[in-house]
Amino acid sequence: MPAAHARPRRGSPVARAALLAYLLLIVYASWYPFSGWHNQGLSPLIFLEHTAMPRYWTMFDAVINVIGYVPFGMLIAYALHPRIRGIWGFLVAAVLGALVSGLMEAVQTYLPSRVSSNLDFYTNAAGCALGGLIGVLTARKLLDTSHLYRLRQHWFAPHASQGLVLMALWPLAQIYPTSFLFGQGQVLPILSEWLGELLEMDIDLLSYVRPDPELTVEQYWLSETMITACGMVGAALTLLCLTRRTAPRVLLAATLLVAAVCTKTLASALLFTPENAFAWITPGAQGGFLIGGIMVAGLAFAPQVAQRRLAIATILLSLVVVNSTPVNPYFSATMQAWVQGKFLNFNGAAQFLALLWPLCALWFLWLPSHQLNKP
Repeated sequence: MPAAHARPRRGSPVARAALLAYLLLIVYASWYPFSGWHNQGLSPLIFLEHTAMPRYWTMFDAVINVIGYVPFGMLIAYALHPRIRGIWGFLVAAVLGALVSGLMEAVQTYLPSRVSSNLDFYTNAAGCALGGLIGVLTARKLLDTSHLYRLRQHWFAPHASQGLVLMALWPLAQIYPTSFLFGQGQVLPILSEWLGELLEMDIDLLSYVRPDPELTVEQYWLSETMITACGMVGAALTLLCLTRRTAPRVLLAATLLVAAVCTKTLASALLFTPENAFAWITPGAQGGFLIGGIMVAGLAFAPQVAQRRLAIATILLSLVVVNSTPVNPYFSATMQAWVQGKFLNFNGAAQFLALLWPLCALWFLWLPSHQLNKP
């Protein structure tokens, strides 16, 4: 009983880590594409100087703005619990949400590709307030006495909170279209674009890594097989090195992979057309999925030190191959049919997640706290 009471006073490290991750996604989505910064001669608070509705707006935009900030408000309430709860927890969540939303809109006045809006500010603040209300009403039951919390204590190591947030983001990293299944971390095209804008010249870093960009069909298949297998094994082993001996490791790894595949399928159907829902199922992806599944099953009960080292090795190998392989021409043709439209902000956050997830995973796997993650 004393331990049960000590935990609420300490708060939830998972909630705090998730709050930080979600805040970074909001920043990226709000300021994407981070180009053309300059002073347009407008007041940063111009969105508060007008009370009339914007000329161009849709109910879809307003609803998405509210929904997008509801999790943020909930996470603020969960991160504050139990030190600040009840009406004070709700007020802090609502005020912080309004401040964050106002900051996002104010900075947008320096981005020519973005337009700050009083409607965005009000709907985002309302979404965060709604999330804060939900959070304070559910925090005690969800964080203190829930079955989910008992499973967390029973299945995962004490210092696994950051890792659990990281693993929850991996299926979401599959939303942004990539050349290869589980091929996150393709940073060379982005770096080439940034350097080209900085130096005002065309730069292709891939040409320095691979002087001959032409690959045969068999070489594309082999590259995709390696990327899929390494990405899959790296993610699964990162999860497994967080578990206790009593955890159903195979079930947890399978659940993670099913969530990633379902997210990939749904995103392909929504971002392109329903006919493209399973476009990611290529011969190379099938081979990589089979090899990766065999490796995960064989390594599920390996020592956690070995799992962590193999996770680092496979993620590094995946990054090397995905950044040294030219874009598949079929993928380029498919991308031409992609119209981002109303999902521009969302796709910016999804791209940010897809680019940085492998790098964040490597950073996490090198943390010394893993020495404390003993079952």
